[in-house]
Amino acid sequence: MSDNTLGEFLRARREAVTPAEVGLPGGGRRRTPGLRRSELATLAGISVEYLTRLEQGRDRHPSAPVLAALADALRLSTGERVQLLHHFKAAGGAGRLVGQCHRPPAQSVRPTVRALLDRLEPAPALVINRLSDVLAHTNGYERLTGPIGLLDHRPANLLRYLFADPRARAAYPEWKRVADERLAGLKRGVSRDDPHVEHLVDELTLAVGAPFTDRLKAPRGPAGRTGLELMAHPEAGQLRLAYETLDLSDDDSQLLIAYLPADDATAARLDRLTGRRPGALRAVSG
Repeated sequence: MSDNTLGEFLRARREAVTPAEVGLPGGGRRRTPGLRRSELATLAGISVEYLTRLEQGRDRHPSAPVLAALADALRLSTGERVQLLHHFKAAGGAGRLVGQCHRPPAQSVRPTVRALLDRLEPAPALVINRLSDVLAHTNGYERLTGPIGLLDHRPANLLRYLFADPRARAAYPEWKRVADERLAGLKRGVSRDDPHVEHLVDELTLAVGAPFTDRLKAPRGPAGRTGLELMAHPEAGQLRLAYETLDLSDDDSQLLIAYLPADDATAARLDRLTGRRPGALRAVSG
């Protein structure tokens, strides 16, 4: 098997894209129906020499923004972006991002926090680490988010789901606001010098592209520690959920997020969803 799968993937995709597909004229003699290196380099904002080194495997460690620019220029689909991310990781691009200068994100919670989650049933509640990995949750949270696919991947991650899973836009009618608030929390709570954060940012840059990077570059807004989320639930219907975010500690950046119905209709729908008696969750006033 070739050890230059990243370069081979880029070349194959370049040769498979016609000039017309990216808005370029298709005249002139061409050895292949695809794009010339010079054309792709111009579209991606990099030099022809650098693109040549990438395709030939003489440079195997491009930055995530460079690969994201190439993915955008090649009009890669979501599935093709995932393949590009796989080749990037195989070439060592992801591994070198994570050094030893920052402690790895926590992957477990204290027994007392788990006991607290038990006490919060049937309310949907979860604990996340500084990367938005879901570390623990109530049964109520699983009943709420399981049908929208948020817990399908292990570990589940709020940002990966929100930006990389197409089901998220259907689940959150106010997706843009939710996306901005979730990213604001990442920007405010964690230093971008953290290589684990850089790893996640680069992964989403490659997998998602502009819908993620444009929001990442935007001025930081409110982090949304408390507020209201609208959810279009496939089983329960429209839900208005009030949430509160609590810091569990300063040393590992864990947060507990609890949801409550914001109106009586949502309270009744959550009761049916969780199989609890009517009135188990009472609506909070706005």
